[in-house]
Amino acid sequence: MKSEIKTAIIFGMIIIGIVGTISVLLSSINSDIETSDSSLETNAVNNIDKSKFKKAPQIVGIANYFNTTPEELAKEMKGKVVLYDIWTYSCINCVRTLPYIVAWNEKYSDEGLLIIGIHSPEFEFEKIPENVKSAIIKHGIKYPVVMDNDMATWKAFENRYWPRKYIADDEGYIRYDHIGEGDYKETEKVIQSLLKERAINLGLQINSTEKLVDIKEFEHSNFRTPELYFGYDFAQGRNQLGSNEGFSPEKTVTYSEPNNIELHKFYPVGEWKNLEDSMELVSSNGSIKLHYNAKEVNIVTSNMAKLEILLDGLPISKDYAGTDVNEEGKITVSEAGLYNIVNSNEPSSHILEIKINEPGFQIYTFTFG
Repeated sequence: MKSEIKTAIIFGMIIIGIVGTISVLLSSINSDIETSDSSLETNAVNNIDKSKFKKAPQIVGIANYFNTTPEELAKEMKGKVVLYDIWTYSCINCVRTLPYIVAWNEKYSDEGLLIIGIHSPEFEFEKIPENVKSAIIKHGIKYPVVMDNDMATWKAFENRYWPRKYIADDEGYIRYDHIGEGDYKETEKVIQSLLKERAINLGLQINSTEKLVDIKEFEHSNFRTPELYFGYDFAQGRNQLGSNEGFSPEKTVTYSEPNNIELHKFYPVGEWKNLEDSMELVSSNGSIKLHYNAKEVNIVTSNMAKLEILLDGLPISKDYAGTDVNEEGKITVSEAGLYNIVNSNEPSSHILEIKINEPGFQIYTFTFG
């Protein structure tokens, strides 16, 4: 019996020894594989040919800084992956991208991503610091925003569009460039890839999660009215004003009721002063008529006014009322900026009328979705 016990003990010790040896070997193999993978990644990063990429230009001609100072921004940019977001706060396409950019800032700022909002204004009221500050608060923007009022940084990037996103790697080379809305998953994957490159360059560990920000993307109507401009300078060559009176730069024009309303054209009624970037109501009351096709209609306006919204001759219903329209089908314009007046589930064609009962109201554009 003692002999059998002794034999069993010896046999058990042999098995334990074999298992231990195999475990060590497997651990060594895994370690070698991990080291090999790491080496391959490091070599891949080191072998990237950056001669085909441009360096991001300097941020210049800035009128105001929000959420940072010039000194802090210059220091923070060093060695970071930088996403430059060129935007302006009354641009609906810019506004639709902001939830993604805000979410990326929250998710990746601790991993080496720096987002810089470059606010390059389209209209004069967008050059006012208080207006931009209100927009920053409204959209929950925590990252640095700089006011490019003279479009100096816009020109340095050779840009022509709102919005536009450039992403530079940790050495300052622009590795990604996207115009307009959309491609959010692709953009975020670029951010993840460049942050991984940065971590390898610095010998840092980084969370390798590939999960992307989950935000429902706005779905545009395939056939929709293009953006319509009220300023004579902005509207050049666009043939968007349907009224027979046309534009008379810097003069007040009396526009009559239209006999026929064409699709994709707007018709002011009353006395309106023609300005470079807008029209301003001069008479005590007036209106704007429009035949559009879309599921969403927005206006960019300034100066205090109360607007009554009609759709196909009737007060706008709850099924079509935009987020800025009250239960009575009216909008109170209090701040210069973007207002949503029509918001429906499906695109459709309608005659929209905006009635204004006091002078001084300014309108810059109609935008559609």
